[in-house]
Amino acid sequence: MKVKLKPALKSYLWGGTKLKTEYGKDGDGIISEAWELSFHKDGPSVIDGGEYDGKELKDVATKDDFGENCNDFPFFPVLIKLIDAKKPLSIQVHPSDDYALKNEGQFGKTEMWHILDAEDGAFLYLGLNRSVTKEEFAAAIENKTVCDILNKVPVKKGETYFIESGTIHAIGAGITLYEVQQNSSLTYRVYDFDRTDAFGNKRELHVEKAKAVANLKKYSVPDPERDELLGKCKYFATYRLKGTKEIGKEDSFVCATVINGEYKAGDVSLKKGDTFFMSAGEKETLLGDGEFIISCVEK
Repeated sequence: MKVKLKPALKSYLWGGTKLKTEYGKDGDGIISEAWELSFHKDGPSVIDGGEYDGKELKDVATKDDFGENCNDFPFFPVLIKLIDAKKPLSIQVHPSDDYALKNEGQFGKTEMWHILDAEDGAFLYLGLNRSVTKEEFAAAIENKTVCDILNKVPVKKGETYFIESGTIHAIGAGITLYEVQQNSSLTYRVYDFDRTDAFGNKRELHVEKAKAVANLKKYSVPDPERDELLGKCKYFATYRLKGTKEIGKEDSFVCATVINGEYKAGDVSLKKGDTFFMSAGEKETLLGDGEFIISCVEK
């Protein structure tokens, strides 16, 4: 199977319009996230063109399409998104698999961010700038001073950040990024800047759960500069490639998203923001002079 995908689009109060104006997403109003490769029930990808046009990828693809490297997972392991943060996201944390399976009946969430664009002064919150006790962490949440104990990390285009479960974090305003994560929707909000929606309601916080899963040790921010390999863990391996390249793996699916320029994959045209899915065992030459990101599962 070699198919172009149409993403599920999500609108949240912090999103903007860059995914429409710069990445070709066709939707009304604010588009905060485009779920480019998704088998998740809350926003599955749809096949765009060809024999399976209009069908959800999760209803067509089989375990053989996933590849044998995915056999250790009870379901498709990866969820890939484009994210436009016009405003800052909430301060949040994701649980580990152990906690999530015991308490939520699903897997946890480790993720990776590749910065596609960042306005001057843009930053992330990433991990604690000092180790704290459970009591100190609880007091910071209660007093709404949790940002004071977080690393404030300036970012620029081309950098990559890997966020293990348990790491407190937030995407700041003015950042567009490519997120590769476990196939999970579990997010525990710690603090949301007291924002309200159009109806005057504050978004739900998950303070007790966050306190149970947060890593309270000082976090040392790793070097964000990467070459081809952007990040790798048991759930995904992600690479940034330039120019014309042949892609494909015998033992894993491959997902490719164009982040700059235009490409041809056989008779399929791909522009900036387009995503292409290939089954395990398939090969294809992406012909073009731009840049794209691929993800797969590697042992």
